[in-house]
Amino acid sequence: MAAVTLGRDGKPVGQRRKPFTWSYSRLKNWRVCPKRHWEIDVEKNYKEPESEQLTWGNAVHDALAARCDPKKQTPLPAAMAPYEHWAEKCLRGGGEVMVEQNLALTANFTSCGYFDKDVWFRAKGDLIKIVGDVGLIVDWKTGKILEDSEQLALTAACVFALRPEVKAVRSSFIWLKEDAETSETFLRSDMPNVWRRMWPEITALKEAYDNTNYPAKPGNLCRAWCAVKACPHNGRA
Repeated sequence: MAAVTLGRDGKPVGQRRKPFTWSYSRLKNWRVCPKRHWEIDVEKNYKEPESEQLTWGNAVHDALAARCDPKKQTPLPAAMAPYEHWAEKCLRGGGEVMVEQNLALTANFTSCGYFDKDVWFRAKGDLIKIVGDVGLIVDWKTGKILEDSEQLALTAACVFALRPEVKAVRSSFIWLKEDAETSETFLRSDMPNVWRRMWPEITALKEAYDNTNYPAKPGNLCRAWCAVKACPHNGRA
């Protein structure tokens, strides 16, 4: 009988319960600390800490989805009235509007269902609008301004795969607290370069999953912020 190599979790390497899948948020968490990513995103032994900011952000996303949904058009609560002009701007000019849209790709970069067996990458569009051969993606942000070209590009890739007629996508962050917008426009021909730039890290993320290799990476927030108490660097354990 051939020898079986076990990962750090005691499970056979290459025989994990589910095939490898990822999202941009998972990639970011892995960059910060592989062990934290493993415990929260993969094994789900811990949850992200609750906060007033997170609760408010979820409420804002829900309210804007109801406001921009063509079938609902629910007015925003009084506390969110300052955001109305952004909703109006996004809906101006007609087109097909989708809110809270689940997006997913196979490993061959084709569109698929969010929970399909061959899903490889997952994302979500807070608001997507299609007008002819042009797409608009909006991501509502309630925190401080922090531009992130990679996230914008990956969501655009999902829209290109979902809608073959789309030739260009404007992908935007709407910074509600700052009443500001940052955006980038992507062409379908830009996508190979997007994947080429990110591929080394995507490969490393998959190798970490296949080999259950998630070492702790101490940082400034370990002692007071991280929820993963099964870590020697966690000051709240």
